[in-house]
Amino acid sequence: MSEKVDKTIDFERLFYPRAIGIIGASHNPAGGGYFVQCMEGKFKGKMYLFNPRLKGQKLNDYPVYGSILEVPNNEIIDYVILGVPARLCPQLLEEVGQKKVPFATIFASGFSEVGRKDLEKEVLSIARKYNIRIIGPNCLGVYNPSAGLYFGRNQSKKAGNFSGVFQSGGLAVNVAQLAVAHGCYVSKLLSIGNAIDLSYPDFLEYFLHDDKTAIIGLYLENLKSRESGRRFFEAAKNCNLNRKPVILWKVGFGERTRKAIQSHTGGLAGDARIWKTVAKQTGCCLVENSLELATLASAFKLIRLPASRNIALIGIGGGSTIEAGDILERYNIKIPQLTDKTIHKMSRFLNDVNTNLTNPIDLGAQGALPNIYYRTIITLDKDPNIDAIVFVKDPERFGKLEETLIGKMGFKKGLDLNKAFIKYISKAKRVCKKPMICVMLKINEGFEEYKSRYYFKLKLLNRNVPVFENFELAGKILNHLNTYREFLQKYDKYPKNNKSSSSS
Repeated sequence: MSEKVDKTIDFERLFYPRAIGIIGASHNPAGGGYFVQCMEGKFKGKMYLFNPRLKGQKLNDYPVYGSILEVPNNEIIDYVILGVPARLCPQLLEEVGQKKVPFATIFASGFSEVGRKDLEKEVLSIARKYNIRIIGPNCLGVYNPSAGLYFGRNQSKKAGNFSGVFQSGGLAVNVAQLAVAHGCYVSKLLSIGNAIDLSYPDFLEYFLHDDKTAIIGLYLENLKSRESGRRFFEAAKNCNLNRKPVILWKVGFGERTRKAIQSHTGGLAGDARIWKTVAKQTGCCLVENSLELATLASAFKLIRLPASRNIALIGIGGGSTIEAGDILERYNIKIPQLTDKTIHKMSRFLNDVNTNLTNPIDLGAQGALPNIYYRTIITLDKDPNIDAIVFVKDPERFGKLEETLIGKMGFKKGLDLNKAFIKYISKAKRVCKKPMICVMLKINEGFEEYKSRYYFKLKLLNRNVPVFENFELAGKILNHLNTYREFLQKYDKYPKNNKSSSSS
């Protein structure tokens, strides 16, 4: 583990390598062959493949070398992936060092997590000898779509501003996909496994100054030392104070998960109370699962921070709005009284049958009319008691409503409520100054219902409106956004144009 800040680490060679090497490359979709499949035709630099058993052959049109030492001295390799068994890593790392490669990911498991601390020490000793910085072992390495680096099959090629560090490779892949599904694309994502060398503080210190990183996600099982913990604390706090929110998924608080962590990455988990204190003092948003992490990253990307915990809640049906209110208030979200002026404005276009113009607002049957939804949202946006608008829509019901509106209310044939609501919500988004959040309820399960929900969600995400499938998740995300804003206020970093703020 690197215990001191090394200002000489040139992370650009890791994240934007001119050439990479895959040691243990093969046709087998395991080991080095996995990374060949992930990056074939995608990596933007030069890719070298190594396997003595396939020397002289071609693998997916790439020539295969027997050893990295066979590459001409004038050819520079910035990053290698060791996709070989653990026992072979020390010998091959010697060759990597002789080639003067600065970064290496060790894919193999079989180190301290199975009691082989001696093997980790040997690897680290060789790395120190040649000044190689190690990612891993027992990990997937680097995903950076703008450089063509991938550690999962069919990962998005579109780059965004979400970066992260994960000890679990599988969860790193999952969160990357989940974030994309919620409109948030990856800048740089790392799977670091046992983290015997490069770890969270190193990457947080890099992300702080990386202009392509705006949001940071972490999956953390353990830190290896007190010094690493101190650096983590300082780096995470600096990122948060510079308006690069750090979303922390800390695991291992149960007895079974503590044991699982010991066998997964060979470390100790830590106490839940300590990590809650760390999160509070550093400004990290402490989440509980991959979905919460990905959707919070999406919210940070799509909307500005609410100026307070006060929201307006728009629903259809008294019972559902009561359910929503109960859940949201559980997360310390406030649903205040609207001003008389707002209520008077809404009364001009909402009748008093089957509606409730107090907050939460029940639009009743008029909630099926897109223009009514639009007028309600823009009216609430001007209420001084409100700093965010949460509205509920269930697009899976649009089909039946279309039949009713065409047959009973004189709408023209060909009415597409899904498109109509998207049009009016988009129009509201363009004129509203306060954050808008949609809760898209799932009531029925079926292909047509799924298709309607998917289309609606995709279009709203493209218009910077976060979409959550239940009130519980919406409550958690709103709570995190407000807690982060309160942290910034404590240090005089909010609002963003505060003269004392050094935010980016």
